[in-house]
Amino acid sequence: MSHIVHIELDDANLPPPTPEIEQERRVAMFDLMEENTFSIPERDGRVAPPGPYNVGLSIRDKRLVFDVTTSTHEKAAEFHLSLSPFRQVVKDYFQICKSYFDAVKTLPPSQIETIDMARRGIHNEGARILQERLEGKVEVDTDTARRLFTLICVLHFGG
Repeated sequence: MSHIVHIELDDANLPPPTPEIEQERRVAMFDLMEENTFSIPERDGRVAPPGPYNVGLSIRDKRLVFDVTTSTHEKAAEFHLSLSPFRQVVKDYFQICKSYFDAVKTLPPSQIETIDMARRGIHNEGARILQERLEGKVEVDTDTARRLFTLICVLHFGG
């Protein structure tokens, strides 16, 4: 039962996303709900409430906030991560995504594929950074980290 059953992005104070950003968000949310791994390890001798979990993601005071409750709304964890380690990879990811969206409209498939490979590489780097930052707080697999990184990018877009 160690997985996310609901995720909420606190984007109320952000500008409206572009259609491309909104599509990225929808796909990431759908994929995340279809399959994910999210478990809270024992910490400081305390066992975390068992999942499944609801996760709230927000940016507050220039920090990424994970607010985690059980499916019965019992507080399971809350942790704040510095956004600094994500800044460059998020910037790179947005630049390569823009190139990809532009390429899809005009370039041949071989060039689109090259840009998409670069995009996946940057996305993987963002997921790796997220997994490192979450170490000791929550355990996620690579696919879950990739989807969460996409949602972090969505929050960064407006932040």
